[in-house]
Formats: sequence, C-alpha cells, structure tokens
Amino acid sequence: MSRGAKNLLFVSRRNSLRSVLAQAYVLHIGGDRFAAESCGQPGEVSDAFHPAAVAALRLARVPIPTSPPRSWAELLRKGTPRLDIVVTLDERTISSQPSWPGQPITALWSFEDAATASDSARTTEAAIQTLFALQRRLELMMSLPFHGTDSTAIRSDLRDLGRMS
Repeated sequence: MSRGAKNLLFVSRRNSLRSVLAQAYVLHIGGDRFAAESCGQPGEVSDAFHPAAVAALRLARVPIPTSPPRSWAELLRKGTPRLDIVVTLDERTISSQPSWPGQPITALWSFEDAATASDSARTTEAAIQTLFALQRRLELMMSLPFHGTDSTAIRSDLRDLGRMS
C-alpha cells in the first residue's frame, strides 16, 4: 500500500477469486493513484488463487498479484496503513469483519461466488464474467473525484456502484 495513493482493500470469503480479480485489475490500471490489497475471512482463506481467477486474468492480460491469499487477520498484523476504501465482494463476510484502520469508506459490491459453478469450464466462464463486471465498476470508481470532494458524496457513489447490474 502506498502513502500517496488511495489505499483500497477488497474482501471476499476465501480471497482466491473475486477479491483477487478486483485487486489485480486496480493494480493493472490504477497507476500511482491507487494501491490495492485483498483478503479473506480467517479460517476460510484458500491456499492458492483459484485456477479460474488465474485463467480470467491471463485472458484479460492482467498480471496476477504476487502476494498469496491471506486473511484479514494476517493483513492487519502486518500493520496495514490507513485504508481509504474497503469494498466487500461477499456479503456473508460483513458481520465478522474487523474495524478497519483509518475509518475507511466501505461499500458492498456483492458478486456470486464463481467458484461454486458445477464444472471448471463454467467456473472459468463465471470468473471472466465477474472480471468484466468488476472492470466496469472499478473504472467508474477510479474516475471519481476523490480530492476536494465531500466524503459523503464519494461514499454514496461507491455504494451506488454496488447496485450496478
């Protein structure tokens, strides 16, 4: 995470697919304006990125994040800097999430868990669809006027992005 950039955190249950796609895309196009991390719920985190996430990122020519899946407990232990925005991609994790450092703006962008598809081809297809949906929202999010704008307006815009279809 960076001091000069907006620090973003993406949260999903296992930190293997949805949150990894979001993190990777922000790192890919965010330049020096955004720093991104992702994490999952302690006790639920996968050992590795889901193969469908890797396939979707490769297809989109987006680099795969270098840090492995991790829980928010591990992320907080590492002394996470002040967070500006926390986007939760799995509503089942909201009630157990910690207090995030810096009192960030929070938003729920609920996505179906692509990893639950019935076979690997459907899982990869669902991951690609998730990536495309995230791309639209993330590009709109990154175009918001963060500097000089009331945080209430930004919070409202981020939450509205969660209702996009």
